[in-house]
Amino acid sequence: MGKKAPEKMVILLAIIEFLCGSLMFSYWLGVMAGKKLEEVRDGNPGAFNLWCAAGYKVGFWGAFLDFFKGYFPLVYFFNRGYLDSEVTLAVVAIAPVLGHAFSPFLKFKGGKALAATFGVWSAVTSFKASFAYAVTLGFLKGLERIFYWGSPSLPERDAVLDILGFAFLGAFFLTGIFAGNLFYLWCLNFLLLFYKRKRDFAILLGKVRVKS
Repeated sequence: MGKKAPEKMVILLAIIEFLCGSLMFSYWLGVMAGKKLEEVRDGNPGAFNLWCAAGYKVGFWGAFLDFFKGYFPLVYFFNRGYLDSEVTLAVVAIAPVLGHAFSPFLKFKGGKALAATFGVWSAVTSFKASFAYAVTLGFLKGLERIFYWGSPSLPERDAVLDILGFAFLGAFFLTGIFAGNLFYLWCLNFLLLFYKRKRDFAILLGKVRVKS
């Protein structure tokens, strides 16, 4: 892929990516708008809760910035040829998602990292994977709205859709549509998304048990 990144360079790139990912733009925009995102819906300091609390204009900028921090630094390093192996790519590319999920600016209690995930996969697949993920999520959300017609959208259900959509994305590796050297990254990203949504799964399962 070009220049081979030495071990120290890989660590440096991962730290840079982590720090970029840890910039909680949606949360800070919420503070500037006088909104406490920790009190909105599930308390996630992300772009969707910002959208709900402060309107679509502010929410758009939150989503854009959270996406951009996952996209721009990584696509630069990727195009420079620094990410020259599966392990290097996985370590550096997962770092901004980790940064958002465990931001030191929020006492290591960050967000669910969906926008950052979109940014990362846009960078490493030239938007192909992120587009496929967006289409899948849109389809799943449409089915969910039909099935739960007339009831409010719940963040717990959205969390399940996030995981299902990303699981479907993994199927593209089996068909060879996406390069095999991204599989390690997908595994790490899947585990992280699931970990950040484990409480949503617990709540949803609790509601199902109560109803039954």
